[in-house]
Amino acid sequence: MSEARNIKKDILYEDNHILVLNKRPSDIVQGDKTKDTPLSEILKEYIKVQYNKPGNVFLGVAHRLDRPVSGAVVFAKTSKALVRLNEMLRDKKLEKTYWAVVEQRPEMENGNLVQFMRKDQEKNKSFVVNEKTKGALRAELNYKLINASDNFNLLEIKLITGRHHQIRAQLAKIGCPIKGDLKYGYKRSNSNASIHLHSRMLEFIHPVKKTPIKIIAPPPDEPLWNHFLANVGGKTENRSQKTEVGRKSRQ
Repeated sequence: MSEARNIKKDILYEDNHILVLNKRPSDIVQGDKTKDTPLSEILKEYIKVQYNKPGNVFLGVAHRLDRPVSGAVVFAKTSKALVRLNEMLRDKKLEKTYWAVVEQRPEMENGNLVQFMRKDQEKNKSFVVNEKTKGALRAELNYKLINASDNFNLLEIKLITGRHHQIRAQLAKIGCPIKGDLKYGYKRSNSNASIHLHSRMLEFIHPVKKTPIKIIAPPPDEPLWNHFLANVGGKTENRSQKTEVGRKSRQ
């Protein structure tokens, strides 16, 4: 499988238990109705070929990113790691930071959004609703404006909860739909069907080794992202993939 040979350049971190990939906007994490080959299968093939593993390869999907979204996503290479990653996500011990490009500057440059959301299965879309609405779930995030170009603004977002399309729906609700996100009210699509939402950083304690890990994922290589990367990421970062593994945690 050619994808298995090419995927290695997008790996941000890998050991015996976990693998963190810098997902491209066109990738799907798990299989869907499109029948396109998902990352879960491409990575299984990569592991099989890279490490000459016979038989079926285990790879667990710990969390997902929407297809038009880019950035860091973590997979489990062992069942032990998958169970513990799922526990960390449930207990909010895996910190996720996103970058989002919006045209409309938020009224407040820093904010905490607490709303209630309901997913419409048929439309594959989430809506901000009254908290008493049947099926409504609490959604919370923090955001801050960290840079601006002539026409666009870069927001850094820290998720508190992890609802379906949460960032997309909540930013749209305050009048700041993400660039390219037609589904949530942006005026036109991006040429490659992506949206300017990027999983920028993951911070967590390794599920098996118990060491602190920080993964920083470079955004897609395109003019607007490159502008913000140069102005916020810093010239020393450029497009290098960054991983920091700390000393053994005392926890």
